[in-house]
Amino acid sequence: MKTSVTFSGAFLGLAALVSCGGSAAPTTDPLQASVKPLMADPSKWPADDRSMCDWKGKRDLEVSETAGPGALKPNVRRVYKMFGEGESQHKSIVCREIDTNLDGIKDVVRTFNSKGEALHEEADTNYDGKLDAWVSFVGGRMSEEDLDTNFDGKIDVWKYYVDGELSRIKRDTNGDGKPDVWEIYNKGKLERVGVDLEFDGHVDRWDRDVQAQRAAEEAEAKTRTAMQAKAETGDGGVESTSGPDAGSAPKPKKASRTKK
Repeated sequence: MKTSVTFSGAFLGLAALVSCGGSAAPTTDPLQASVKPLMADPSKWPADDRSMCDWKGKRDLEVSETAGPGALKPNVRRVYKMFGEGESQHKSIVCREIDTNLDGIKDVVRTFNSKGEALHEEADTNYDGKLDAWVSFVGGRMSEEDLDTNFDGKIDVWKYYVDGELSRIKRDTNGDGKPDVWEIYNKGKLERVGVDLEFDGHVDRWDRDVQAQRAAEEAEAKTRTAMQAKAETGDGGVESTSGPDAGSAPKPKKASRTKK
């Protein structure tokens, strides 16, 4: 039988556990990341940098090579393409790949649409030659992030974003390829955690932050009381203080004339 339990102690413990267990996100913008050189000597770089941008042999593409922070040799490749015709024609980036650890092999690639908005990103975050992070974008903003945190070739963490803000996370903790922990976020803050104890695809227990929930309920009650008081005041026959005559002195009454 499924049960629903509400308490703060287990929530905090579980939140700390999941936050330490593979919750780190891949570098979504490697240019902003600190470079950790493994092979800073460019003379030892391999001839094949394992390019992930499809640019070789294509004359309609323009390639630019630059050196990022700490690099003695170009480690960033940008690929551009011309879009449109006539006055509307413009050049826009379609792919960017980076060797973030300076070992001569590209380990992060990001693709873009004709507007220059990010579409998709793939990364090898532990530099073992295999992809382990995949990021999708909608309207240039992150919408989904899939991670292989234990590097076994299978995705075990799924992150979802709404308007670029973290909304929920699914985790596979037993390696069966199916999520058994669900984290729900509100405005980027962890709100509750669902746990599938039987690994049958259904939540057996919801752990919530009771203090945060109580504070939210109290705030909602205050708002409701204030709105009710305002409504009652509005129906209490109070004279309007708005309009063209509001705040002006009352006009003197005209004296009545009596016939003699």
